[in-house]
Amino acid sequence: MERLHLGEFEELVLLTVGVLYEDAYAVAITKEISHQSKRSVNVSAVHKSLYRLEEKGMLKSHLGEAEAKRGGKRKRLFSITPVGKKALDDSMELRTKLRNQIPDMAFNWKIS
Repeated sequence: MERLHLGEFEELVLLTVGVLYEDAYAVAITKEISHQSKRSVNVSAVHKSLYRLEEKGMLKSHLGEAEAKRGGKRKRLFSITPVGKKALDDSMELRTKLRNQIPDMAFNWKIS
């Protein structure tokens, strides 16, 4: 099977869906990525990535129950598929493989 390619932001979104598990909807994902990465994240960028990952077969979604408050909307909840897990595993394996090939001397900086 060919390696599934993930962009950095797609990987963050996919990882965060896993972290949030049963509460993985766009706004919660956006907040969690912002919190964990300490960077500003736009909810529309998260939406685009979620739907792109769903098209690639890495995520699946369903509508949750309506919120308890009056006029509460139903949230679209996302979960990782086996294809998504494989993509994450492949990405981690590649990063680890490359990182382990960097010789220690590459990190010996001489400060003048």
